[in-house]
Amino acid sequence: MTGTGGSAALYECVIAHARTTPLRHSFRHRTYLWCVDLDRLPVLPRPVRPLARFDSRDHFTGSAGSIRAGLDAFLAARGIDLDGGRVTMLAHARVFGFVFNPLSVYWCHDRSGALVCVVAEVHNTYGERHCYLLRTDDSGGTEADVEAGAEVEVDKEFYVSPFFAVEGHYRMRLPLPDERLRLTVHLENEDGRAFTAVVRGRRRPATVPALLSAAVRRPWSTAAVWVGIRRHGLHLLMRRLPVQPRPRSTPQKGMLS
Repeated sequence: MTGTGGSAALYECVIAHARTTPLRHSFRHRTYLWCVDLDRLPVLPRPVRPLARFDSRDHFTGSAGSIRAGLDAFLAARGIDLDGGRVTMLAHARVFGFVFNPLSVYWCHDRSGALVCVVAEVHNTYGERHCYLLRTDDSGGTEADVEAGAEVEVDKEFYVSPFFAVEGHYRMRLPLPDERLRLTVHLENEDGRAFTAVVRGRRRPATVPALLSAAVRRPWSTAAVWVGIRRHGLHLLMRRLPVQPRPRSTPQKGMLS
């Protein structure tokens, strides 16, 4: 029987969102995420394949031959060549043919094993996606600092929530997962720290029994994430939080189909 691959892991997660302005609202959601080597994606036994599929159409342009090819094209457009180095991706897999990844993270190493950059790929509920490139020197430190979770600041360039305009900046802390997963993203604008998203999780081996257990506890987890975001959006609408107009999306360099 084919296994999931020794380089893959599952993280049982709690995702928490906290909005502070112009009104306060928070929620917590439990799910599970995959952490995989892009060059050694899990191959599941046929009966459980509907529970996890990694598809290139779900990332970057959606038209590359593989997720790795999409990432390499994005990096090449910015003068970065990993020379075949390892890339670790944290993301949801497709479950029963559906996936929604609010955030996918790629830790990109060169052939020597040194961290070159981190790519944070953000998806909104309008079917659009945008990548933020976090270089190892953006935090003023070394690649070890970034890999360990040094905070990196990037300007907000993408419409995500309809209740926040495309303005301000993110402060991202994205350490490479080990036994624990600890990601934090703050949105700051002229009103101060307006929003915080936190992902916390514990590593489990990506075995078939572990996947089945996670799927039973969190059935159709990817659809649950999408429904949860919509539900909280309706809640904010009912509280009469103003909707910000959505600007026309412009494809990024290296993200043209």
